[in-house]
Amino acid sequence: MSIEILTLLFFGSLLFFLLLGLPLAFVLGGVSVVFLYFTWGFDSFYMVASQIWGTMESFTLVAIPLFVFMAMVLERTGVAKDLYRMMHLWFGGLRGGLAIGTLVICAVFAAMVGISGAAVVAMGTIALPSMLERGYDRKMALGVINTGGGWGILIPPSILMILYALITGVSVGQMFAAGIMPGVLLMVLTVIYILVRSTLQPHLAPALPPEERGTWSEKLRALRAVLLPIGVVFMVLGSIIGGITTPTEAAAMGVLGSLISAAVYRQLKWSILQEAAIRTFKLTGMIMWILFAAHAFSAAYQSMGAQDLIEGMMQHIPGGPWGIIIAMMIIIFFLAMVLDPVGIMLITLPVFMPIVKSLGFDPIWFGILFVINMEIGYKTPPFGFNLFYLKGVVPPGITMKDIYTSVIPFVIIEILAIAIIMVFPQIATWLPGVFF
Repeated sequence: MSIEILTLLFFGSLLFFLLLGLPLAFVLGGVSVVFLYFTWGFDSFYMVASQIWGTMESFTLVAIPLFVFMAMVLERTGVAKDLYRMMHLWFGGLRGGLAIGTLVICAVFAAMVGISGAAVVAMGTIALPSMLERGYDRKMALGVINTGGGWGILIPPSILMILYALITGVSVGQMFAAGIMPGVLLMVLTVIYILVRSTLQPHLAPALPPEERGTWSEKLRALRAVLLPIGVVFMVLGSIIGGITTPTEAAAMGVLGSLISAAVYRQLKWSILQEAAIRTFKLTGMIMWILFAAHAFSAAYQSMGAQDLIEGMMQHIPGGPWGIIIAMMIIIFFLAMVLDPVGIMLITLPVFMPIVKSLGFDPIWFGILFVINMEIGYKTPPFGFNLFYLKGVVPPGITMKDIYTSVIPFVIIEILAIAIIMVFPQIATWLPGVFF
């Protein structure tokens, strides 16, 4: 049977079972095992076991449960409430000020936790009711929380970057450094959009009345809210940049910072630690099972001759090397709408990365484009995780349609950011060159 027909059967089976609502890990693993057996026989299972064993021996994986635990603890400390109060006082006097303040908090959360959902849940609980009460357009408010929450996988530390480094063999530290400037670029572009939109349509994001803006003494006292988050960020990123720890070891520094924050806020309780630990086990277990299944998928598809097929297809894409990169971005964009980011990484990267390197592109730069695309996937229908995180905390009057349509302008901004980074790759590559 030809590789083209096998590919159609392979991906058709995957799509069919995913549409039935079966878990990604079981679909990836189950379909892959069946195809491996019929193409290579029983002995092919030893190859999958060997790949999984090699992955599990990787020290880099230790960082994943640590960063997840750190995020779960910080989510319950009260840091978000104090940060929002500070942003409320400092930015509330501007049109769109609460939205801009929410974005800044999301960026701070991203620099602390390394996952996407924490900021979405925190800001959906704290910032969304506040913005709606003060006359903000619901789509503007929802879109801001959705887009800012996604920055957790781009602004370091990022669990997705750790997995990218693990799969491609690049440096985790260089990936972390490469994510800083693109993260700033995304924040600046989004803030500009909010300022322009709220100036042209003031009713969408009105400024707070003077009595709610606070005195200078209140504003200065509120600045204390940023001290702990800055301390946690410094413990994680500062220890990496200063050469004190590896990126993996820095995750332990982050956990220490989160426990100190919980103690300062008098939330260092057994019940909170127990709940954070259980949620960490669940999330880490899900990631590991997807990792195992995706190894089986990668082995199965490569054993069919996928590398030759993909390389042959890429040669017929117009536009030369840049046409190929753009085609990859489009493929990843559509996959991100329906599949889990970890699964996408393990399906596409073993195929795409040799091509990227053979074309002479920097894998770190490509990694940043890849992560931003995953970030878009977190907030695009039908299966974006942030959409469902947000739906879980919004008031009853807000529908799924409101959440879906709210992300459209913010997705366009992220696509613009990808285009800018493609034209000016130094945005992603300059800091890794400075620090490493």
